[in-house]
Amino acid sequence: MPHLNKLRTVRTGGLGGDTAPPSAVRLRTALTVFFALDGFLFAGWVVRIPAIKHHIGASASSLGLALLGVSAGAVITMVLTGRLCHRFGSHRVAVGCGILLPLSIALPAHAGSALTLGLLLLVFGAAYGGMNVAMNSAAVDLVAAIRRPVLPSFHAAFSFGGMAGAGIGGFAAGHFSPVAHLTWLAATGLLVTAVAGPVMLRNTPGTAATSGSGAPSAPTTADTRASSPRMSPAVRRVVALFGVIALCTAYGEGALAEWSALHLTQDLHATPGTAAAGYSLFALAMGIGRLTGTALLERYGQTRTLVFGGGAAAAGMLLGSLAPTVLLALAGFAVAGLGLANIFPVAVGRAGALAGPGGVAAASTLGYGGMLMGPPVIGFLADWLSLPMALTTVALLAAAAAVLGYASRTASPDAA
Repeated sequence: MPHLNKLRTVRTGGLGGDTAPPSAVRLRTALTVFFALDGFLFAGWVVRIPAIKHHIGASASSLGLALLGVSAGAVITMVLTGRLCHRFGSHRVAVGCGILLPLSIALPAHAGSALTLGLLLLVFGAAYGGMNVAMNSAAVDLVAAIRRPVLPSFHAAFSFGGMAGAGIGGFAAGHFSPVAHLTWLAATGLLVTAVAGPVMLRNTPGTAATSGSGAPSAPTTADTRASSPRMSPAVRRVVALFGVIALCTAYGEGALAEWSALHLTQDLHATPGTAAAGYSLFALAMGIGRLTGTALLERYGQTRTLVFGGGAAAAGMLLGSLAPTVLLALAGFAVAGLGLANIFPVAVGRAGALAGPGGVAAASTLGYGGMLMGPPVIGFLADWLSLPMALTTVALLAAAAAVLGYASRTASPDAA
């Protein structure tokens, strides 16, 4: 691993006073661009779902079944991508998915039926799932190389990329057809990959690394993981623990994306514009929280960040779901976004540090499952109890993430 081993000899600003080498800066920039592109493309697709539904004449139920193609493709690929990263390297897989994802995003606009849409979304979901695992695996290696907990900053790029994609998509929805918009997204994605991809490929891990003194260096963490991709039962249990923590936070993201606006309009009688701002405020707070994540991790450590974040998210969601006024509910959503912001990056990062791409894949798959599970569970509980009471389950799982985060404090030497 010539490039990354060289990076490991240099401490970055804030931890040793030295500046990062140019190769580290370039690689971090390229990874940030890939994370932002991932969020940008996914949000751009989501805002065109209503238009595509109308185009193919799908019912709500048939559209729901078709949309499962994204989930199925993502989950299946997430399981397999860890092995691909071990064999070919996270950087190569990320760049490959950076080509496949833009190409696949143009496909749904050409669907003629719900069945065709589902099959096309299977390809899109596969590219999306592979991109997420490969990017996070590459990011975990970079974190180990520069010895700074910068993983939340990459997830902040994803959040802000998603906000940009949704904003541009909202404008495009009123002026361009889905075919034109998604084709433009595909071209933009390919252009971005053409610019950022070569930086990733030039930093592909190697095997004949040497230290700065010219003597053979000791095997690095990433090298060791690559040569022994199978997890021991003990490591597998710890990775599963971090996966459950990721699930707890992703559950809240999925629930608020689908149900926050309805809660504000139905239960608190907010205007449609104010209701739409509910999730936007949550997403903005999450993005800001992730921008500050590195500073929080450096100051308080991973365990405290998990515990405090889960506690804040639980308090925020109790306020957001049970508040008697719109203003208090919006404040609760913002606090929840700040609290949840860094739980998923920390959980995935620690899983990757323990087990490499396989750990990232396992934790990401569980986390993505939580995002899929949230909306239907909230809907079922809303029919059984009420929507405000159903939303309190987000607070319950956030509190569970805090408890599990504290329980994981001995999982790695730098966890405190």
